Amino acid sequence: MENRAAEEEEEEEEEEDDGLQRRPNRSKTVIKIPSYQEVLESSQPRSTLQSLFTPSPSFSQAFSFLKSSEFYSPPPPPSPSPPPPAAAPNVAAASTWSVAGTSGAVAGSSSKSSFAAQSRNAILVSPRQKGNPLLKHIRNVRWAFADIVCDYLLGQNSCALYLSLRYHLLHPDYLYYRIRELQKNYKLRVVLCHVDVEDVVKPLLEVTKTALLHDCTLLCGWSLEECGRYLETIKVYENKPADIIQGQMDTDYLSRLTHALTTVRHVNKTDVVTLGSTFGSLSHIMDASMEDLARCPGIGERK
Repeated sequence: MENRAAEEEEEEEEEEDDGLQRRPNRSKTVIKIPSYQEVLESSQPRSTLQSLFTPSPSFSQAFSFLKSSEFYSPPPPPSPSPPPPAAAPNVAAASTWSVAGTSGAVAGSSSKSSFAAQSRNAILVSPRQKGNPLLKHIRNVRWAFADIVCDYLLGQNSCALYLSLRYHLLHPDYLYYRIRELQKNYKLRVVLCHVDVEDVVKPLLEVTKTALLHDCTLLCGWSLEECGRYLETIKVYENKPADIIQGQMDTDYLSRLTHALTTVRHVNKTDVVTLGSTFGSLSHIMDASMEDLARCPGIGERK
């Protein structure tokens, strides 16, 4: 019994010794967790390495480090240039190039001038008017699309905005915002209104008020042909003076006397000829008495 108890004590001592020997081995397998400062420092890019996401501004700067390596050798010096040719061929070549360059410049300037002339003689149309059937009725004047604020540019200081009354009923504020975009850039601002509804009293009144309050000229057309004719006429008479639509009056004395006396009621051109041949001038007619005027044929007491 005593021997068995002694053996059990020895086994317990051996197990304790084995546990003490295994503990150092377990401490070696522990994973070390880095701190926040260590993680932040390791995530920052090193100054010695160049980032791949920020490329160099030029090829030579990107590979400049190769010049300091042992594999780099400077390029050979450039070969001497050949002697210049004779003077005569050089002059001929220079003259040829100068003529060619001059012709190219003249061609470029002529093309630009021709394009500018065409743009001056044509109605410029805004891209927002694509698909408008009104463009099919502009036949007597050329037109072309251009990047402009207004709908139709009719001259250097004149423009037009197209509005349909049917569209105005759907968008009542459209005309106001379009006129506000023009600001004060044009002297003549036309609102071309296409009357395409039956009840025109209320919508046309609103369009008229908006046009008058913003210094715009309102032109109403009851068909697309009439609207196109308005645009053509304004473009054709762009550089014409205002007195071209005034009535012409002859400069001779009889014509001027006829124009003055026929403004009086019941006095016709025959009476003017009679008075002129009898008294000679307008001043003598005004100084004549009623009896003298009544003696003239065709002029009674009433005239």
